[in-house]
Amino acid sequence: VVAAILAPQVSPYDPLQTSLTQRLQPPAFAGGTGAHLLGTDKLGRDVLSRIIFGARVSLSVSLLVILITSTIGTTLGIVGGYLGGFVDSLLMRITDISLAFPFILIGFLLAVILGPSVTTVVLAISLLGWAPYARLIRGEVLKLRNADFVLQARIVGCSPPRIMLTHIFPNIVNPLLILATLSVGLIILVESALSYLGAGVPPPTATWGSMVSDGRSLIDTAWWISFFPGVAIGLVVLSGNFLGDWLRDRLDPRLRQI
Repeated sequence: VVAAILAPQVSPYDPLQTSLTQRLQPPAFAGGTGAHLLGTDKLGRDVLSRIIFGARVSLSVSLLVILITSTIGTTLGIVGGYLGGFVDSLLMRITDISLAFPFILIGFLLAVILGPSVTTVVLAISLLGWAPYARLIRGEVLKLRNADFVLQARIVGCSPPRIMLTHIFPNIVNPLLILATLSVGLIILVESALSYLGAGVPPPTATWGSMVSDGRSLIDTAWWISFFPGVAIGLVVLSGNFLGDWLRDRLDPRLRQI
């Protein structure tokens, strides 16, 4: 995260800088030079620099998608869980349908309509990514809507919107935060997959998925082009999962009692 934020300062090269005389240089530990620690790609671009700048794209997409999906999903989950009845049934059927669609298919459809771009990636994930939030939050609200503090708020005349916002929402922040953290890994995987398949962020912008795609035809002779971006994806996904598990252990009162 720090490297992504400070990419212009910590990156040894411009990620778009090409040098055909330096193309396909191996990593420093595999016979290359210290000038390119992780080697260069087929256009002579520094792999390390592109990984650092690619992190900016992946993390920016993740944060934007989480903001959109958590807002939509939380709103629908609270409304459905609190109001119940027909509204709840309708929202949950829409949620079930959204959960059944694959992100990749939506990404390809949007790429055809809008063209590959960051906007396409964000829309593709956001159009479906709100559903897990809605499902989780709705379940939490069902536990809370008949709690004593909610019943007291009804008795004193609080309106449903006020009850949902000031009494219920503060009590679902913890599971919301945990799910958002766990979502980072999935979002980065989907973004990388879309870029790998040509439906994500277009070149020459550096993304981890496009870097893996660029190196697939040279995997036998220049393995480092795909290998290091793949490692970066794996490490970030694992880190997000570990952080989410840690937050769950810290914030879930049921787990703290074990």
